[in-house]
Amino acid sequence: MDTILSLHSLVAYVVLIVLLLAVLNAFWGVFGNRSFGTKDLRLSLFGLIFSHIQLLLGIVVYFVSPYFSAWESGIGAVMKDATLRLFLVEHPTTNILAIVLITIGWSLHKKGATDKKKFFRIAVFYALGIVLLLSRIPWNQWL
Repeated sequence: MDTILSLHSLVAYVVLIVLLLAVLNAFWGVFGNRSFGTKDLRLSLFGLIFSHIQLLLGIVVYFVSPYFSAWESGIGAVMKDATLRLFLVEHPTTNILAIVLITIGWSLHKKGATDKKKFFRIAVFYALGIVLLLSRIPWNQWL
């Protein structure tokens, strides 16, 4: 459990850094009227890949976590406890939604007719995803 949790925490740093770079790069592409090249594609793709790896690690952590047994007490008990609610409901739900937004951004960028549309779709959806990820990180336990 400790190894998986440590890996989940370590990969989170990588995900946040790569997503932040992808978002900044995409905004520079939109406002700089650059063409969407191989570097832009790879950076966005790495953001997508690392976020999906993080999701898979998170699913494993969720089910092997000592918090998971709290579901036996019922949903009412989980929702009344702020820590349990964060780890069992808010964190996974919000982060899954963030990964869905990132995936939508990746899918929509491929349909963009212009380079500006490609950059814009990556910028908006990845930025929304990173904001959601940052909103549900258990900061007091992570840092």
